[in-house]
Amino acid sequence: MYENLFKSPLHRVFVYGTLKRGEPNHGIITDVMNGYAKFLGLGRTTISYPLVIATKYNIPFLLKKPNTGNYVLGEIYDVDSKMLKRLDELEEHPTFYERAEEEILLAPEATLKAGKIFEEVGELTKAWIYFLPKYRPSLLESPMYASYSNNGNHGLKYCEKYVRDPSYDHRKEVL
Repeated sequence: MYENLFKSPLHRVFVYGTLKRGEPNHGIITDVMNGYAKFLGLGRTTISYPLVIATKYNIPFLLKKPNTGNYVLGEIYDVDSKMLKRLDELEEHPTFYERAEEEILLAPEATLKAGKIFEEVGELTKAWIYFLPKYRPSLLESPMYASYSNNGNHGLKYCEKYVRDPSYDHRKEVL
């Protein structure tokens, strides 16, 4: 099962939305048919970005506008090339989202549960992040979040792709 790891380099990925544990698309990252993924710990961006929820399907978007919004919390995984390709397909990289490598603070989950903060226990690492590089300026007027949860107090439930109207184009709402 892991023999392909010797043939395929690992890529570090920071996920902040529906791919996190307990979120609607997490099954993609845990499905071994999509490739290899290993959870490394919790992550936080070192630059603030706007994390918004938009479209009629309540999709979380990380807008490529540094120094706006919040430091964003998420999870960090090491994935093989096959899994990275599957994530690129989900995120429609490079035609919709763009994957960019950024510095992220990585911290073991247990140390944060013990009341420590990222600045005390985090170590810098480079990881790929999926950003929305082009968007309607009005999205910057939306509420901005530091952390995404489908069950958050925002009340905006994500609608999975298989449930959506197949003729619907989410690009028209954000671009």
